[in-house]
Amino acid sequence: MVYRVIARGLLSVALVGLLSGTAFAGGLERAGYSVDQLFDPDAVTFEADSVLVQPDRTLTNARDTDASDGLGANGVGGGTATTRDTDNYWVPRVGVKLRVFEDVDCLADYSQPWGVHSHPGRNWVGANSNIETKVHSDSYAVTCSYKMDAGQGDIRFIGGVLYQDVGGFKERLVAPISPAFGTGIGRLDLDGKGYGWRAGIAYEIPEYALRASLVYNSEVKLDDITGTLDLRQIPGAINPANPLLGKVTPVFGASAMPDSIELKLQSGIAPDWLAFGSVKWTDWSQLQSIPFCPVATRGIIACTPKGPTRATSLDLLYRDGWTISGGIGHKFNDQWSGAVSVTWDRGTSTGLGTQTDSWTLGTGVSYSPTSNVEFRVAGAVGILTSGSSGIVSYDGKDYGKDVAYDYSNDIVTALSTSLKVKF
Repeated sequence: MVYRVIARGLLSVALVGLLSGTAFAGGLERAGYSVDQLFDPDAVTFEADSVLVQPDRTLTNARDTDASDGLGANGVGGGTATTRDTDNYWVPRVGVKLRVFEDVDCLADYSQPWGVHSHPGRNWVGANSNIETKVHSDSYAVTCSYKMDAGQGDIRFIGGVLYQDVGGFKERLVAPISPAFGTGIGRLDLDGKGYGWRAGIAYEIPEYALRASLVYNSEVKLDDITGTLDLRQIPGAINPANPLLGKVTPVFGASAMPDSIELKLQSGIAPDWLAFGSVKWTDWSQLQSIPFCPVATRGIIACTPKGPTRATSLDLLYRDGWTISGGIGHKFNDQWSGAVSVTWDRGTSTGLGTQTDSWTLGTGVSYSPTSNVEFRVAGAVGILTSGSSGIVSYDGKDYGKDVAYDYSNDIVTALSTSLKVKF
């Protein structure tokens, strides 16, 4: 029974440490998915988490490599070769778990699993590639589990559904324009909605705080992404053959948020001590070049990256992501627990963009003033490894021709706070 006691105060700290450790993962991932609250031994629990992430990715030695859309930030050679690419961001999560029947638990939660914010600004030489790109998401999920005896422990069967709203925008310099006629900047705004599901299995031996879980999350198909391409700041007179210039054009496209599978392990290793770890694979390689075409062409000709109706595209060229985490937690007394974790995330960039490997050290503490309330604080510091971005060939087409740049090893920090109420 010694290990059962530590499970209540310690496991949540370990999980907060992992949350901070993976707050700057690859692809478009921010918090990803978590159903760990579903395993809480209390009948009713409420959790609210908030993570502040502060990445400090700086681009250096930037070179404008495409003169056709203007050179530099002003289109004629201006702009800095060094700029900060990242902004700070918050990641919230709220979850309520309820024991519906003796062996059935359900979790309803809100989270923001996907997001990115690249903001090098208008005054660098790569403004023709990116001024600001932002993706945000809202995810609503219900997940339930059924528990049954299995030898010394229990086995759980897990299933759930989720609904997501994913949107964002991108701004870049499209053409060099005299200030008297416009800024030359174009903007793409997008929004898509879709459904997904999850399924998993877990085995637990509560006396030893032992648990092994394997959870698969399906892709979320965004089959009808809609938005607008705003080119009002580029007069049509500079290229009469382009009917999109000088106006706002409704556009459409399709994509999917990736599926993933995650294995998590934990076990008591000594009185008041717990070891934990996880391995996750995410199918980011399905996001390559995502084309968007005028709504007026829908149903007439397919919208493809190299098709004649393509108005613009989001060029990501990701590879699959892998995240491996591990750590140790300790319960100091009935009120205080702590944990430390280390996380490695394989970068998803294939030579386009800045998402290289990252290493993160996370730590957290938990304080329980009463048996029903728990406060948690966790922090993390990590290294975003160095690399470069330039021309990449995919499916017979060259991408990243607008700008080339380098980046060194940079620092990311994160701070998370959490409140848990249980009955």
